[in-house]
Amino acid sequence: MLARQIARQQAVTARKHAVPTARLLPHLTVAASRRCYATNPASSWLQSNSRISTVFGILMGVGIASTAYGLYQFYTTFTTWPPEVRGDLRAGIKAKNQGDLELSERYIRRAWKTAQTLPISAFTSEPYLKLSGIAITLAGVLEASNRPSEAYETYSITLAQLRVAQAAKRLSGRERMRAVALAHKLGEMAEVYQRGPEEAEEFLTFAVEEVLRVIKDGEAGIEVEGKGKERAEEDEVGAMLAELELPWWVRKVDVAAPLEALGRFYAREGKPDYATTLYLQAIGMLMKPPNGKAGASTSVEDRCRAAQIMNNLSDLMSQANLKGAESWARQAHSVIQKTRELPGSAKDPEAMALCEQTLAAAMFNLGALLEMSGKIDDARKSYQESLEQARSIGMRSGAMEARGALRRLERAAGGQAGDPSSSPFVGAANKPA
Repeated sequence: MLARQIARQQAVTARKHAVPTARLLPHLTVAASRRCYATNPASSWLQSNSRISTVFGILMGVGIASTAYGLYQFYTTFTTWPPEVRGDLRAGIKAKNQGDLELSERYIRRAWKTAQTLPISAFTSEPYLKLSGIAITLAGVLEASNRPSEAYETYSITLAQLRVAQAAKRLSGRERMRAVALAHKLGEMAEVYQRGPEEAEEFLTFAVEEVLRVIKDGEAGIEVEGKGKERAEEDEVGAMLAELELPWWVRKVDVAAPLEALGRFYAREGKPDYATTLYLQAIGMLMKPPNGKAGASTSVEDRCRAAQIMNNLSDLMSQANLKGAESWARQAHSVIQKTRELPGSAKDPEAMALCEQTLAAAMFNLGALLEMSGKIDDARKSYQESLEQARSIGMRSGAMEARGALRRLERAAGGQAGDPSSSPFVGAANKPA
């Protein structure tokens, strides 16, 4: 598979950053055993099976799943739709906006069934974008109604239809990117609803392979393509990702998202070499200046998402390579600080919110790494910075974990022999978030 081809192509690079699990450092395991973090993912940064904060490993997935592709965006200009489905679509969207999901489903499902009986020519340009748009809207209503299995099946059917059309070379570039978005969504749902790692891997791998094929065809001036053949030279994949010029309708995050999602999958499956390589490719894609121009700056959104992946990569490496993990946590911090200084940062509050959350996480993770390395004073400083950052953005769970880490350091140093409030760190930790 092309995703594995990427991993093999950069195996040497990956090994530089990820020491095999069998060579875990003893102090890493000991430090991990000292931690008594909450295991409720809804209220804690940490999960019981992680040595360092993992909620921020989820941040990227959550952000991409909800924003990267505009998966749930729907055409509001109903005049672009065939008259046979226009009325039901309008009524379904109105009911959804009013909170009547049952009525919304009834109308939108009827529109979807009607749409599938119409000739494809009835939808004029890029018909599969419109057909899949109806199905995605229906699936969204089903998800909102707490019926994920039915939503999953609807997404699956829609992706299958797109793949059949692509096999017949009927899809435009944007329609193919819709298939990528659906595959990414299905891969994440397959993991969340425990449909098996094989199913999740199949969808996520298709998303990575297809987005690379779309870009390759775009560079060659090919609008549509069949299955395509794998590259003869493995290093061509990495070169393409580093040097590609994207079509106007593909954003860098559209390419990075499936790479990062597949990387997270392999991280959970215990394949750090694959995960590391995919993370590195995603970071390189997002941080590449527009059109490769020296001195040009990447967008605020791309930089913030890159910082999130850097933090995820740090989390991955913490299992075996503290030095590499610390380096990536610091890199995430540096990218965010520089992003704050960009002229466009104030104009993109949503992206900056991701940056600010990631900063709190990166500093907490850095503190944990420094603590594992025995650098207690530096760890305390990093925890304190994480606390102040979390408090400044109203991130209560983050502030709680940072306070807990500071208290733990004080207890370990014998600080509870006297009045705990006498410590400047504990005193700061006791301030409300």
